Amino acid sequence: MNTSARAIRFDDASMSVDLSDGRVISVPLAWFPRLMNATPEQRAQVEFSSHGLHWEGIDEDISVDGLLAGIGDLARERQAAV
Repeated sequence: MNTSARAIRFDDASMSVDLSDGRVISVPLAWFPRLMNATPEQRAQVEFSSHGLHWEGIDEDISVDGLLAGIGDLARERQAAV
């Protein structure tokens, strides 16, 4: 069975994602700078898919598998490696 995101919440420092299997994943917003710098209105524009979360307005995609593996924004890591 594919675990998917069902709901999302933000506070000042973190994002919490409710999963279809009952788990809740909370991660620091610092892992995702585009979300950290987004307005509450932009964060609310999330689209749920069977594989993750998408924000068209801020060009952010987060996979459930990546969250479960503890992976943050890979674009930031690639930039740091250059």
